[in-house]
Amino acid sequence: MQYHEGSVVPYYEIQAASYDQVRAAQHYEVQVGSHYQVHAAPHYEVHVASFDGVPVVPYHEIFVGLGVFAAAVVFVWEARRRGALNEQSLVAVAGALVGGAIGMRLAGWLETLDLSDLWLYGSRSVLGGLTGAYVGVLVAKRVIRYKERTGDLFAPAVALGMAIGRVGCHLTEAPGRPTDLPWGVHAPPSTPECPGCLTGQAMHPSFVYEIVFQLAAFGWLLWARRRLTQPGELFTLYLAGYAVFRFLVEFTRANEILWLGLTGPQCFLVPGLTLLAARLAYGWRRGYYAPLLVRKVFA
Repeated sequence: MQYHEGSVVPYYEIQAASYDQVRAAQHYEVQVGSHYQVHAAPHYEVHVASFDGVPVVPYHEIFVGLGVFAAAVVFVWEARRRGALNEQSLVAVAGALVGGAIGMRLAGWLETLDLSDLWLYGSRSVLGGLTGAYVGVLVAKRVIRYKERTGDLFAPAVALGMAIGRVGCHLTEAPGRPTDLPWGVHAPPSTPECPGCLTGQAMHPSFVYEIVFQLAAFGWLLWARRRLTQPGELFTLYLAGYAVFRFLVEFTRANEILWLGLTGPQCFLVPGLTLLAARLAYGWRRGYYAPLLVRKVFA
């Protein structure tokens, strides 16, 4: 497979007789006459440059890198403000980076079960990355026997990093399901091979929704960090808010329907939301989370 500057990764097409068959197979679809062309590629990559036919800097990786850099800056800034910037907290960051990279790629591979070009071109999963980062922090802290809570340091950093990284997703992945809303987006003529982009059909800008959410969450976290002083409160509320948002925004994305009308990420989120609800209920009875926030704002 050859790649060139400004190229789009090729994809394969199969035929399906109905939209239900397309949904069942869960590939991206474009209607052609009485049939649907089903595109097997989960996403496409537009590359900034190439060397000897191999892409060097895909747009997606540029924004992921910028997001990681911004998250690191915010983490250091917040850790210094809280007096928690030390070798142990930096080890936790290293654990998050390693665990996040493994979780992102592993979850993406489980979706496609394709080992080819896993680390360079393989699928990526944000939820897998976040889960892997969380586990990576726990493992790193256990290894160095660091018992301080670090979630509140990560919360604003993750929110800003996700907002920036999702710009790359918006530029290189199919937007979402068809919509008649006035802010629906169309595939530009320069990317006719975009898998999942319906010709002439407006689609939900699902990644823009998430960018807006993450920026709003970042602003809220900066506002609430001085008001929520119980360790872990800030991180738990952000995690719960993002889990609920991601579950809802999945209805606008063109992901595979796996079970009871739910996509893969939604099925993954159901047990997570259950655990978060239990944790919030426990904290609520102890005066944490919303009751504490309300008292501090209106006292």
